[in-house]
Amino acid sequence: MRSALTLKLLTSSEYGSIAAAATFGLPEVLGGERNWDYRYCWVRDSAFTLYSLSRLGYYDEAEAFVHFLMERAVETGESGLQIMYRMDGGEKMPEVDLSHLSGYAGSRPVRIGNAAYQQRQMDIYGEFLDALYISTKARGKPAYAVWTKISRIVDWLSRNWHLPDRGIWESRGEPKEYLSSRLMCWVALDRALKIAEFHSLPADILTWRGERDKIQKTIIEEFWNHEVGAFTQFKGSSTLDAVVLLMPLVKFINPRDPMWTSTLKAVRKHLVRDCLVKRYINTDENDDGLEGEEGAFTICSFWYVEALARTGYVADARLLFEKLHTYGNHLGLFSEELSETGDHLGNFPQALTHLSLISAAIWLDRSLNGNKADPGYFEFKMMEDPDGIY
Repeated sequence: MRSALTLKLLTSSEYGSIAAAATFGLPEVLGGERNWDYRYCWVRDSAFTLYSLSRLGYYDEAEAFVHFLMERAVETGESGLQIMYRMDGGEKMPEVDLSHLSGYAGSRPVRIGNAAYQQRQMDIYGEFLDALYISTKARGKPAYAVWTKISRIVDWLSRNWHLPDRGIWESRGEPKEYLSSRLMCWVALDRALKIAEFHSLPADILTWRGERDKIQKTIIEEFWNHEVGAFTQFKGSSTLDAVVLLMPLVKFINPRDPMWTSTLKAVRKHLVRDCLVKRYINTDENDDGLEGEEGAFTICSFWYVEALARTGYVADARLLFEKLHTYGNHLGLFSEELSETGDHLGNFPQALTHLSLISAAIWLDRSLNGNKADPGYFEFKMMEDPDGIY
């Protein structure tokens, strides 16, 4: 409930937009340059937020945000969306260094604005279509005018899903074909198909289904690294990325699939320290263009809890979930990242962290109480995994 309240307070009642955080300039590395302005509405963050609010029954907020996005989509070009907007819907957020400020704990430069708004991030279509799918399940068939614009965006995506981009983490390195983007493009086409078929809406079903299946094939064949025993960060890489934890959460892969259980073990080996999870490890292969080693990403830590629960390691998930709660402040709030000593790093409070906490809590509750109302639920007690995740 504390996390739901936080998400609500980050939501604009006037515009329906949802801020990623309430602050700017708080460092991800003390004394370093990873200092960003998060007081804007990211399509990715907001769509994930809607997912959590909808699971709690707050559909008015979901509808208001979808309306906010549709207004933006109508105003932009064929591809439909940019990755982020000002809270009032403005499209430009020029990044400016405030050189007269010394920064928190000497962390410079202090920036306002965010140049990432100019990036291409193909994952936003998956988050947006998933949010729309959830909204239509609660509120029924979308208006025809809305669907006409959505179908044009999906048509564009079906032709362009392979484009290299900056990935879900907004790398300031070279564009690549990231797993995060490929996975969420699959989600976009999958959810668009579900909406069209369930509500009998006009769509190029055969093309969408064909492209969705091509994406699935490319992920299995081009992002799996046999030596690592896992799906890796970008096409042809050997680097792990915690975004892989989303694969069973978005129903791309069965959590019992051997490729998934092997990936989960690789994540634990390379990215997990106790209950804290790094989003990736900076190497020459995946240089993100910035100096300094960041802390553990709190959202990834809660993704890990949910992935464990979905895979059947419910007792482990519960233990780590309770451990993570000890890192919250006296109000139960979380920042973007955590240091190994428990210091809060990055902007605060962060919507992504609190929405992932809600999602993990709901799934863990279902797993512990044997609630099979969700079609994705499995009777985990019957699982046999002699090796175990540990």
